[in-house]
Parts: sequence; C-alpha cells; structure tokens
Amino acid sequence: METINKLRKQFDDLGIDGILITNDQNRRYMTGFTGTAGIVLISKSDAKLITDFRYVDQAKTQAKDFEVVLHERRTIDEIDKQVASSDITKLGFEENHVTYGMFKQFTEHINAELVPTTGVIENFRMVKSEDEINAIKKAADIADETFSRITDYIRPGITEMDVNHELENTIRKLGAASSAFDIIVASGFRSALPHGVASDKVIEKGDMVTLDFGAYYEGYRSDITRTVAVGKPDEKLKEIYSIVQEALSQGAKGLKPDMTAPSVDALPRDYITAQGFGEYFGHGTGHGIGLDIHEEPFFSKSSDKVTAPGMVVTIEPGIYIPKLGGVRIENDYVVTADGNEALSRSTTELMIL
Repeated sequence: METINKLRKQFDDLGIDGILITNDQNRRYMTGFTGTAGIVLISKSDAKLITDFRYVDQAKTQAKDFEVVLHERRTIDEIDKQVASSDITKLGFEENHVTYGMFKQFTEHINAELVPTTGVIENFRMVKSEDEINAIKKAADIADETFSRITDYIRPGITEMDVNHELENTIRKLGAASSAFDIIVASGFRSALPHGVASDKVIEKGDMVTLDFGAYYEGYRSDITRTVAVGKPDEKLKEIYSIVQEALSQGAKGLKPDMTAPSVDALPRDYITAQGFGEYFGHGTGHGIGLDIHEEPFFSKSSDKVTAPGMVVTIEPGIYIPKLGGVRIENDYVVTADGNEALSRSTTELMIL
C-alpha cells in the first residue's frame, strides 16, 4: 500500500487521476503478482488488477492490496468499464511500453483523456527494499559459484556454445530458475565484440574468453563478467586486462550516494582514457539491476540520475580492439549510506587456464 500511495502523490504533477500499468515488471513490482497476464489500474481511491480466469486465484493470493477483476471477454472492454467505475477522466499510460496497436485500442475504447507518462514506476524501482537486495545477493552468489566451476570446464577444443550450455546448467543446479539473460561467451578475436553471444567457434590455446552471465533468482537478477585466458595470452591483451582491472577498482572505490550518473561513468572511463584506450571503451560504465537485467540508473554521459542508498548497480569497464580481442570485467554493487558493498566476490585477477 505504501508504494500505491507514493504513486498517487505524483498524480497531480503528472496531470492524471489514474494510471494504467501494462509493463510486466512494473506490474510485478506494484502488485507482487507473478503471473504473465494482467493490467494494473490505480486511481485516487481504487487499486485494481485485471486478469483472466487462469490467474484469478493466484492474483488474489499475491496482490493483497489490489481488487482482482476478472475480464471475461476483451481486456480493453474491462479496462474501459473499470476506468468509468473509478471516475478516471485523465488516464496515464506507460508510453514506452505501449505498442501502436495497444494505443489505438486505448483511444478507440477508453472513455478518458489519455496522458503519456515515462519512467514513473521505473524511478520507484531504482531503490531496492531489503528483500529485493537479499534476492539479488543470492543471485550474485550463484553467479560467483558458477564462475568458480566453469573455470575447470573451459579448455582448448570446446566451443563457445559448449561453455554457454555448461554455464546455464550450472546456474540452474545451484538454485536459480535460469540464467538472467542470454549468456555471452566470446573467445579470441570475438572477445572484441562487447555483446558477442556464444557461437560455434572453437576455443583455442592463447584465446581470451569473455564470460558475461548472471542468475535469475526469485524474480531478480545478477550480472557479472569475467575474462579468462586459455593458455598464455598476447602481451597486449595482458596489458589491457590490467588496465580494465584497475578501471573497475577505480569505479568501485569511487561509487557512493549523491553522485550523478555521468560522474560515476567517468570513474573508470577517465582512467582508461588516460592509458590511451578511451576510443576502445564505447559503452556505458554500468546500469541498475533488479527485476530487469538493465534498468535505471544507467551510468552514461547523457543520464540525469543520481545515486542513492539501496540502488543495486553494475560497474563494467571494457576495452575492445578489433581483430585482436577484448577484456571486460563486471561486478554488482549495492550503494550504501557511505559508499557501496560489492555483491560479486569472485576474483578479478587474470586466470590463465
């Protein structure tokens, strides 16, 4: 109920007297409902979860602060009915999560003024509760243990896809529902691809292998990256590794509350630039994690977010040199009152397998 009231306090500023929540993760955050079908409607006096017959009992159990409404025919007809019964005249909707087809249905069938909103629930989600942090900690622990096991598996002659499957299997064996996202395994020249998902490439002696993965546990996600060497790596790649490792350290040492996103982004970026590799670090320094693998705050030069205690974020510097290879190291952190706590604890030292 606290989050519902917090949302209602924003209605006047948003110019609405009700809001329709259609994004799956925002629905789960507001209601606690884990089903895959449902629309949330919150007015100044009502909080309703509209779903179908498959989920009514589940919704009543999980969404304790909501009236569960069964739609028997078209969802849009029930939405219009409930908007009217809640006396909503100006209805907010999540413009970044509504397709053109959905918007056409809204305009044709809902008898209220439609008001686009952006990032309202996502801003609430940036600061995690204790229960959320504990779930992410468990997901991070599973990722760490998975890394410790996969290093015994990686060797010349197996494919990136072999490693992908072993990572997925290990994550599940350790108690996660699944991996947190499509696993990245990129070896040799392919490690210069920041998002090089696993391929049929055979891992060879001398390859650097980038592993970017996480665990999905009780709805929440972890996200770590480690880069290992299979046999003796190229001296240039060893140099790059030490630079990225120190860049991560710079980011971890500097991360604290009340920092703008660009200032967090600069912590590792300025170090990498000073070492002469700035042009090879082309993505943001990190991002929030939680119900989504990428969520606010995003640490980039263009973001206006400010860090606060309770945010769970990544720091993930990297250097990627085409035709040679690349290195990325990524940890998860929770921002605390006076700094941060690392949730990722597996070694960041270069491992030569």
